[in-house]
Amino acid sequence: MSETERAERLVAVFDLVGPLYRRAWRQVEQDAPVEGLTVGLRAVLSMLRQHGPMTVPHLGRTLALSRQFVQRTINDGAALSLVEPVPNPAHRKSSLIRLTDQGAAAVDALVGRERAVLREVGRDLTDADVEACLRVLAHLLHHLDTP
Repeated sequence: MSETERAERLVAVFDLVGPLYRRAWRQVEQDAPVEGLTVGLRAVLSMLRQHGPMTVPHLGRTLALSRQFVQRTINDGAALSLVEPVPNPAHRKSSLIRLTDQGAAAVDALVGRERAVLREVGRDLTDADVEACLRVLAHLLHHLDTP
């Protein structure tokens, strides 16, 4: 395969990733543990679940989203009692955002639902298929993050 053909195939990957994520989300959203849980809020909750309390700017950088979008998402999550600001010992003006107990339960339920949906739709894939997909996506992400 030429470099041009490979680039076209990688464009096809990007063309599939967005619709794939949205369709998977719609499947999960039907049984979402909290009304009003959006894709953006799910991303923030998941990040907090993985890494613990973080500032809004750090969340934005990590998720490759604008600070303003993350702040609006945090406000939505706080209104649903899923996240809360707590003092940041390293910076008085930039609070840490952490999951509430309700937020932790919601993201755990959501991840469980995602796993159930993906277990069902991934039945026909081999371990090698999944490993190759992870390797390609991780490679693309790494090189797109590198200036």
